[in-house]
Amino acid sequence: MNPMPSHHQPLAERLRPKNLVEVIGQQHLLGEGMALRIAFESGQPHSCILWGPPGTGKTTIARLMADAFDAQFITIAAVLGGVKDIREAVEKALLAQEQGRRTIVFVDEVHRFNKSQQDAFLPHVESGLFTFIGATTENPSFEVNSALLSRAAVYVLQPLSHTDLMQIIERAQAAGALPNIEAAAAERLVAYADGDARRLLNTLETLAVAATRQELTEVGDVWLLKVLGERMRRYDKGGEQFYDTISALHKSVRGSDPDAALYWLVRMLDGGVDPRYLARRLIRMASEDIGLADPRALRLALDATEVFERLGSPEGELALAECVVYLAVAAKSNAVYKAFKEVKAFIKDDGTRPVPMHLRNAPTRLMKDLDYGKGYRYAHDEEGGFAAGETYLPDGMTTPGFYRPVERGLEIRIAEKLRQLRQLNIDSLRHVKPPLA
Repeated sequence: MNPMPSHHQPLAERLRPKNLVEVIGQQHLLGEGMALRIAFESGQPHSCILWGPPGTGKTTIARLMADAFDAQFITIAAVLGGVKDIREAVEKALLAQEQGRRTIVFVDEVHRFNKSQQDAFLPHVESGLFTFIGATTENPSFEVNSALLSRAAVYVLQPLSHTDLMQIIERAQAAGALPNIEAAAAERLVAYADGDARRLLNTLETLAVAATRQELTEVGDVWLLKVLGERMRRYDKGGEQFYDTISALHKSVRGSDPDAALYWLVRMLDGGVDPRYLARRLIRMASEDIGLADPRALRLALDATEVFERLGSPEGELALAECVVYLAVAAKSNAVYKAFKEVKAFIKDDGTRPVPMHLRNAPTRLMKDLDYGKGYRYAHDEEGGFAAGETYLPDGMTTPGFYRPVERGLEIRIAEKLRQLRQLNIDSLRHVKPPLA
């Protein structure tokens, strides 16, 4: 078998779309009449942030925008780059400007740039020297400076769907990049990719090399598992087994069984589930099933998530295990969860009740003259820090009792506190003096 030529391009590059029509996925942005499609067709590029998980097409979209506007395309990797790279980009943009050509500066993983590095782009974005496009997997509200964020549109990219990923496999086969793949193997590959086109393409390339060496004409599911081994051996991440197992984990935590909870956690880790997904589920469990019975549970879940982000696998997985055990043995309450659902249902069916005058804000003289805020009692000035008898619901609305604490954990004390406050309210009404005639 002849070795691969040295100039061989990665499959991801060979299949990278050359125009918008070839882009798979993100039709909520790139379809007819959608925001990014309109931007491409406007003839005027604008600065933007592309926010989405890995492998969803952020780099591809940035390159296509440069092609669409015949602009110089400069890439800066924030992980490796710095102020020096920004200066070089500015110099290249100035040269291009002298030649009457636009420049697009693409910053991959822009959230890894610090504040001063992000600020370095501002004057050049404002002057129009270049169009700035940042790509990030993190929420730009927290990771991108507000000044830069205010000058850039934010587009949210979604993980590729099952149909999108199947289309990528078909396109790779049509290009002669790999042999035929039987249906079960294709389903497993799509599940393993988990919405990430880059992961799928890299896996396909690995398979193509192995299949070529073994002179295979078809990739079967058994062979696929043999070649890719531990990475794929247990989970169909979009299938029934995945959801059954996460359900078992959640119910074991809710049922206060630490052994079972640990078992299902490790089963999922062993099967290749992204630990960050599990971390998100643990945060949900802490909110839904433990709540105010033990508020420390939510903090521990957030801490475990942060520890995993810092350490990664396998070291960070121990923090998730510690969290699972704590959640399982913690006092349980879904009182806040139930109250939240009840309030949502109530508001959906109820009319829009006006805010009572005594609760309204009065920042201006006119509002004060209109009695906004009149009669409001400042709780801190009242005995015990509680304005007994004061009402905070809309006028005419009876106390609904949405939140009903359970007799477990901290909610025992919360229930006692609420009973005391209700009694103070009742007592205050008994002692109200009748109005003077």
